Amino acid sequence: MGAMDGGSHHLMERQEVSRFLDTIMATPVMQYVHKYLVEKDKVKPDAYEFKKMLYQMWFSFYRRETQNDTCGFEHVFLGESKEDKGHVDYKGFLKPRSHHEQVTDEDRILSVQLGWKGEVKDVTTMFIGTSPEFEFALYTLYFQAGDENNVVMIDGYEVDIRCYKIRSKYGDKVGSCFPELLTEHNDDRS
Repeated sequence: MGAMDGGSHHLMERQEVSRFLDTIMATPVMQYVHKYLVEKDKVKPDAYEFKKMLYQMWFSFYRRETQNDTCGFEHVFLGESKEDKGHVDYKGFLKPRSHHEQVTDEDRILSVQLGWKGEVKDVTTMFIGTSPEFEFALYTLYFQAGDENNVVMIDGYEVDIRCYKIRSKYGDKVGSCFPELLTEHNDDRS
């Protein structure tokens, strides 16, 4: 999926998003999330209605800097800067309260520090080695059924899944969703 411009969706972009949603909705993890949200009375059981809700939530544009310049999917999964590519300055990884200093093949979440245009971002946390549908489903689940802060255990890591909403009369939109690594509890990792 290519990055979308901040203007209205063109027919090809809408078709691309529709195919993406059809594909992601066909995955077991997303089917599980849909079923769970239906059981909790958070969404309608009809697949078409669920798809419309996902579209509103993830792909409806809103204003961050200028009118309709971003959407939740773009902010969370693609990044928003369309210019100045190649100016990210990686500062190193951080693993709070961890007993090892090297990133291993078993690590699934990583906190890093980045510089961007001369400013240092304190900490950015990301999943590594997970599928896009896992993250899309995880964020959808907590956006719909959780709170702004959702502390969970994932594979030995205590993680806060942060979900920020943009309220809209047409349905809430993703402002941002991201993991924040709190602690690692699985001490037998090498």
